[in-house]
Amino acid sequence: MLTTTPTLQKRVLAWYDEHARDLPWRRPGTAAWGVVVSEFMLQQTRVDRVLPAYVLWLERWPTPAELAAAAPGDAVRQWGRLGYPRRALRLHAAAAVMVERHGGEVPSSYADLRALPGIGDYTAAAIASFAFGGRHVVLDTNVRRVLGRLVGGEALPPPAVTRAERERAEALAPPDPLGPRWAVATMELGALVCTSRAPRCERCPVLDACAWQRAGAPPYDGPARLRQRYPGTDREVRGRLLAALRDAVGPVTPAALAAVWPIDDQRERAFASLVADGLVPALTSAQPDPARPNQRMPGSSRETVRQR
Repeated sequence: MLTTTPTLQKRVLAWYDEHARDLPWRRPGTAAWGVVVSEFMLQQTRVDRVLPAYVLWLERWPTPAELAAAAPGDAVRQWGRLGYPRRALRLHAAAAVMVERHGGEVPSSYADLRALPGIGDYTAAAIASFAFGGRHVVLDTNVRRVLGRLVGGEALPPPAVTRAERERAEALAPPDPLGPRWAVATMELGALVCTSRAPRCERCPVLDACAWQRAGAPPYDGPARLRQRYPGTDREVRGRLLAALRDAVGPVTPAALAAVWPIDDQRERAFASLVADGLVPALTSAQPDPARPNQRMPGSSRETVRQR
């Protein structure tokens, strides 16, 4: 039976060397900006959907400065149908701060990364680790699930990251220079083998050390994990309205938006949320003008929306 931390590390790293997917943001020589773009895109989005969008994004904006020089609406349009389009605005804002404060470069320290728009604890740690080789606790859902089962004997991690999880991850992380590779290896193990549903335990390189398996693979008994519905929700309406605005080549009339979603109250609510998130102003000609403090911004799908 595997008992020592170095043995666990060795097994997982050897498995990764053999089974890791060839993803462009992991290739040697990838610029830090490429890692940043990948981390923004991979938030709540599958790898297969991100791959083509990632390539096209970096072809268009290969540096933070080039993205910062573009209009925010261009970023939203280029984001296309990846979902959660506020990420495009936040990535654009992060690029602008890199230009303003960091000479157009991606900062290397966790603290500076954490201060950028749209970057939280996980994303800052991931960029500092994968782009710059820093040793950080990188806790995405996959890593949390792997470590929770392997050491904690838990089917699934709790809804939010706990102090115990951080301490566990810190204790298991190998010293430099292996820290970043361990982080991505455990992430890949969770994505390909130690999955949330139907884990492929027979393929796991540390199966004989897994506390969850030794306990008989007990089911999750924590707080209910709600599955997000999509059809008929405000999220679907937002997506449809945004697609109509993003893809239009001229003014978008109230009739066109009503055709997208005929339920008036829900359409108005979804449209108002797009305005509040800055997505409608980014895509239209109705940009706030500091010289006109009383300027009326679009707030209703009953108005014609003029494109930039």
